[in-house]
Amino acid sequence: MSIGTLNAGPLHEALKAEYLHAYGQSRDSAHEVAVGDFVADVRGTDGALYEIQTSGFSAIRRKLRTLIADHRVILVHPIAARYRIVKLAATDKGTTRRRSPKRGHPAQVASELVYIPDLLAHPNFELEVVMVELDEMRRHDPKRTRRRGGWRVEARVLTRIVSRHRFRSLDDLFGLARSPLPSPFTTADLSEALAQPRRVAQKLAYVLRVGGVVDVCGKKGNALCYRRKNPTSAD
Repeated sequence: MSIGTLNAGPLHEALKAEYLHAYGQSRDSAHEVAVGDFVADVRGTDGALYEIQTSGFSAIRRKLRTLIADHRVILVHPIAARYRIVKLAATDKGTTRRRSPKRGHPAQVASELVYIPDLLAHPNFELEVVMVELDEMRRHDPKRTRRRGGWRVEARVLTRIVSRHRFRSLDDLFGLARSPLPSPFTTADLSEALAQPRRVAQKLAYVLRVGGVVDVCGKKGNALCYRRKNPTSAD
């Protein structure tokens, strides 16, 4: 599950505190850092800027492109590995909690990378996908009778960090595959290797093509075939 574009204030603040504690220059302060015309969430002891983005990448692509000109930037993006739906108590009903059957995967970040497909090719840019468990707090809103049965998401609250996945280049994205890719490969092959839906593979293939690490080299039926440029033996 991608966190999406809904207000995730508590989640953002919790992750900012985590990165401030781990990397920040000031361990006793959560103040944001002014960098030119922008504000970064955390400046690391090595000068790197950590930008926590719980919503879509389209909203910050101008900011990222400006910052990487002079700074090393690590974009931190959470994806819910698992989450619990918490329906907050109404006047005459108690709060209920249930575990969602949906599970997230780091490859789902491709849905956001389509907005910045070339940035992982820049030497000053890195991406860290943080797999988290969280509570999705919902409150009943009579004005929203159609969507989710009238329940709106009020906040998302971090309960646990499960794992972190750092991508320093576009080639690192191939590490998401759980099995070897044939050469050439289609998005069906990529979907199988990722163990993810084909729509995820299609977005990832777009990012890899625009980023310049794969070429379209033909077709297999109606499907485009892709070939890696200069694959490394370590992949």
